[in-house]
Amino acid sequence: MSKPLTGKVALVTGGSRGLGAATVRLLAEQGADVAFTYVSSEKQAQAVVDEVHGKGAKAVAFRSDQADTSRAPALIDDVVAHFGGLDVLVNNAAISVAGTVDDPDADTAALDRMHATNYLGVIAVIRAASRVLREGGRIITVSSGLGSRVGAPGLADYAATKSGIERYTMGVARDLGPRNITANVVEAGLMEGGMQPPDPETLKALVGSLSLRRMGHPDEIAAAIAFLASPAASYVTGAVLDAHGGYNA
Repeated sequence: MSKPLTGKVALVTGGSRGLGAATVRLLAEQGADVAFTYVSSEKQAQAVVDEVHGKGAKAVAFRSDQADTSRAPALIDDVVAHFGGLDVLVNNAAISVAGTVDDPDADTAALDRMHATNYLGVIAVIRAASRVLREGGRIITVSSGLGSRVGAPGLADYAATKSGIERYTMGVARDLGPRNITANVVEAGLMEGGMQPPDPETLKALVGSLSLRRMGHPDEIAAAIAFLASPAASYVTGAVLDAHGGYNA
């Protein structure tokens, strides 16, 4: 099997389950040494590390809560200290909190934590990583189809976080282009084993709005991420790659 990422070091935030774990596995299969973060699922994180090691590749897990933006520099320092550098950053960690803007019982603390995790936390990690990313590095930010089209009520805050990091990533592409570092977005869609799904009726409506009329598998979205991390995507930057089954079609 081709290993286009041999000699590269990657960091995947939120890599203990779902899309994050699928991305860790695939980048490792393609030759990268992979660090990833988790918040509370230590057993799941260790299982991913063990699986990667079992296939003869290298992985390490760091506990790091992305909502705590002050933690970002230390996280990047830990990765560099462990593997000697950083070439690929995948901003995958995110949480989802739903609720209409006029809900009198809205959990504003949970919404604020989502904004801190999905938006401010991503910015903090990018800022810290940008100072150490090697020439020709890659930044891939995982967004959602909701970043460009809100298809159901109750998703305004979540959509705002995703739209925000998409535009931020476009600016990053401009800022880091002179160093031959690319920055791109993958808009992920509904996935099996992903975040807590919406209520059954909303889920049915969302799946029905897709061109492919099915939920995706984490491996399918991880493949899009791996492409943007690879040498094959060396002239792709400031782009949004849709991997959501035709949500916007």
